[in-house]
Amino acid sequence: MDLVLQNARLDHGRPADPIDVGIANGKIALVAPHIDSGSPALDLDGRLLSPGLVETHVHLDKSRIMDRCRSEEGTLAEAIREVAQAKRAFTVEDVYRRASRTLEAAIVHGVTHLRTHVEVDPSIGTRGLEAMLQLKGDYAWAVDLELVAFPQEGLISNPGTDALILEAMDRGARVVGGAPYVDSDPHGQIDRVFEIARRYDADVDLHLDFFLDPERMDVEYVCRMTDRHQYAGRVNVGHVSALSTLDPEALDRLARRIAGAGVAVTVLPSTDLFLMGSGATHNVPRGTAPAHRLVERGVNCSLSTNNVLNPFTPFGDSSLLRMANLYANIAQLGRARELAECFEMITRRSARILGLERHMVELGAAADLVILDAPDRASAVAELATPLYGFKRGRMTFRREPARLLRPEA
Repeated sequence: MDLVLQNARLDHGRPADPIDVGIANGKIALVAPHIDSGSPALDLDGRLLSPGLVETHVHLDKSRIMDRCRSEEGTLAEAIREVAQAKRAFTVEDVYRRASRTLEAAIVHGVTHLRTHVEVDPSIGTRGLEAMLQLKGDYAWAVDLELVAFPQEGLISNPGTDALILEAMDRGARVVGGAPYVDSDPHGQIDRVFEIARRYDADVDLHLDFFLDPERMDVEYVCRMTDRHQYAGRVNVGHVSALSTLDPEALDRLARRIAGAGVAVTVLPSTDLFLMGSGATHNVPRGTAPAHRLVERGVNCSLSTNNVLNPFTPFGDSSLLRMANLYANIAQLGRARELAECFEMITRRSARILGLERHMVELGAAADLVILDAPDRASAVAELATPLYGFKRGRMTFRREPARLLRPEA
């Protein structure tokens, strides 16, 4: 045994006594009430041992650029416009430097798997992709990085982008992205994304329906294309803010359609809350899709970060627990089971979106783990629990000492 994690708390929805977990050769080798192997040990003192947090939607390449952008209107149009101008001056070195800071912040917040959208188009070429490929190799010791080839400024309406998306797929991107609402032909973009995905046997991850007009929604069309191409379980859609505008009956009907097609939904609480309804003077809409309602109807959902310190989201610290806590606030979720479900949307549910079948603390699973200063999942979300230790394939990737009060001597 390489290491024994003693007195760990595993939260599977029922009270349980602390347990020991043995790690060997990068995997969980033994789970037992007590392991006496003579191996090195770490006493967790009843803290929560969880599979690593999984980030399904972030933009590392354009993070940390508020020093070169404006955010005066707080609108989606302004954010796209400002980043489009700024990225023309991006270099590989610049992208790598900023992205590595954001990635390191995610790692010390407990993330072990991360999907990042990488912009490729004529204005930036493949400079962002080159930086991400280097980042992927350099940080493989701590996190698995999955790259999405992403046409932020359009695919059909932006000549030259299609060829660059294909180049990105040839060079190592594993997911085809899209943003139909910025294109001159939204359905044409969706069709082309599925064509490229089938060509490369790649998953699909779309920014979708990022507005508050239910009459313009494309999610039904995405479901139709998913059915046509037999892509159930391989399509994820992010934002889908228009879902927040539907009455209960319409939401129920559409949620069951999404679930039946096998399409997953990623909700991005910070960005959605910041950008949607920014022009309202009162009764401001939250603009955040009701992930918990979708889950109740069979849709797999995740909660993710999206942007950090840019005009899309001019704040952030790469903490997925913060996203789960923020979503619980927005959705007014306070019951323990509801908070635990928010935790699932940054661990096991998000892992399914990335195709990770055994992302659990169980015998034979990869030892990709995080220890949180909390006794259970609900408490971790409610209290924004501090991540104390992280492991990737059984190797410790970070440690953080619990805070101690320095009481005066008697």
